[in-house]
Amino acid sequence: MDKNLRYPLTTGKSRIAGTGAFAGKAIGAKCKLGNMGGEIITYREAQRRVKKQPGGVLFMVEFDHEPIALDASVNVNALRFINHSCDPNTYMRRAYRKVEFYTLRPIRKGEELTCDYGETHHEGTLPCKCGAKNCRKFI
Repeated sequence: MDKNLRYPLTTGKSRIAGTGAFAGKAIGAKCKLGNMGGEIITYREAQRRVKKQPGGVLFMVEFDHEPIALDASVNVNALRFINHSCDPNTYMRRAYRKVEFYTLRPIRKGEELTCDYGETHHEGTLPCKCGAKNCRKFI
């Protein structure tokens, strides 16, 4: 198992979008899943890499109070594949140059892991496909 993960996770076809991350076993509420794999880079380098990325699919996480980002297309682990949901079962914490994921509630074995992305570079223009009853319709 990846040293950055505290629980076994798998990846596979998502009902939301593309590839998703799934619990390899039941996980309790308020548990740290682990740290997203990636490379810490400057914000300027992140912008340069995003422009070169094919298909417009982004795997960058920016930090609020530092001019840095985590490029999750490098040193990948399953946390990179957590899809957005308006009714998430995990949350993301950006701190100490790490991107950490925690469970919000108990997760069943095989359940897809989801996170509310919050504000994104899409600025509310990307259609949401989460299917949640409380879906905001856009990310």
